[in-house]
Amino acid sequence: MKKIVFLIAFMISANVSMAQTKVGDVTLPNTVTLSGEEMDLNGAGMREKMWIDLYAGGLYVQSKSSDAALLINADAPMAIKLHIVSGMVSQSKMVGAVTDGFEKSTIGKATTSEKATFIACFNDEITKEDVFDIVYAGGKTTVYKNGKEKGSVDGLEFKKALFGIWLGKKPADKDLKKGMLGK
Repeated sequence: MKKIVFLIAFMISANVSMAQTKVGDVTLPNTVTLSGEEMDLNGAGMREKMWIDLYAGGLYVQSKSSDAALLINADAPMAIKLHIVSGMVSQSKMVGAVTDGFEKSTIGKATTSEKATFIACFNDEITKEDVFDIVYAGGKTTVYKNGKEKGSVDGLEFKKALFGIWLGKKPADKDLKKGMLGK
């Protein structure tokens, strides 16, 4: 009887651990439902700066791919999950990083108004353990902070420019890009 109980407990824990992916000290779910769309983890990695872990990032899609251009240009539901792991990530630093990222993103177009609307989603204080979900679904990009909607921007061209920050030719972090692409 003890062997059966142990076997059942082992199988349950194995199934739970297989449904998640560990990135540093962060555990990302392998499947999420965001904005009413179910998506699978395409890949994940850690955003680092000068050997300091800033956030774990995961890319969620409905059709997995390692082709960055295909993913950026796809008019299909996808999301980026950012789990803040450092107290060094502040509201002002996040705004600066996103602004810089838009300047380096070479795919898609984002108007000044669209950028301002998106950046306003980061106006609140950012602390360690905050989780941002940046979700493209139904032709618009919506930002959630800790599960609460912060704002949205319409349009595929904006989505292309935004996802280009992480997946473009000049990504925020090359290793994070590789991780998100499942490489």
